Amino acid sequence: MKKTALITGASSGIGKEFAKIHAEKGGDLIIVARSEDKLQELKNELESKHNIQVIVITKDLTDANAAKEIYEQLKAASIEIDYLINNAGFGGIGRFDKRDLQKDLAMIQLNISALTAMTHYFLQDFVARNQGKILNVSSTASLMAGPYQAVYYATKAYVTSFSNAVAEEVRDTNITVTALMPGATETDFGKTSGMDKTELFESTASPRKVAEDGYKAMIAGDLDVISGLTFSQKIMMALLPFIPKKMMLKRIGEMQNVS
Repeated sequence: MKKTALITGASSGIGKEFAKIHAEKGGDLIIVARSEDKLQELKNELESKHNIQVIVITKDLTDANAAKEIYEQLKAASIEIDYLINNAGFGGIGRFDKRDLQKDLAMIQLNISALTAMTHYFLQDFVARNQGKILNVSSTASLMAGPYQAVYYATKAYVTSFSNAVAEEVRDTNITVTALMPGATETDFGKTSGMDKTELFESTASPRKVAEDGYKAMIAGDLDVISGLTFSQKIMMALLPFIPKKMMLKRIGEMQNVS
């Protein structure tokens, strides 16, 4: 039986790779992003290569009503989804008091509010059917505070915490919630956020590898999965609980301060 996956931020990067992986496994897709041209191109590619159906929804999730509109559109069409992959998100670099507040508020809307709303709407259907899987794309940034990316790191801390809490709430069901925590990944994210100019992005992971790790963890029902770290980054992550907070904040700030 075919499984249908809804993927946000599917027009590029990790989201696009999620779509390709699910299509390769014979699953139908609902792909969501702002760029209709890119989504249509992806739809044509995947439908021509695989015997699947792809539905395109062009939507800007920084709009507070977008998640509800997506849910109601699919309900009206009697389309059920089996996997929800909340991948859409963006970041931005700079000292908090000097950044554009509206951009940071839009970041909060997309990274937190839209993800929360999408999870809420579709989780209700999953509970009613006692079946479904949710993958929320967080970041290794969720495990620490991020000077010069204060809002982005904080939004990802929310995503990991929220995902873990909801996973526990549905532990006795056939529903799972997984948090994917990638390190620096070779996507448009680095360029649009300005992170590509920092030390953290000197070595980046393949978006395909990150998507494969996340998809596999979602299917397995894992709670968390960390992907895309170099050996030195893995050591740093392992030492996090033992490094004094002020020392860690100073080091992260040095790696991200591009002023």
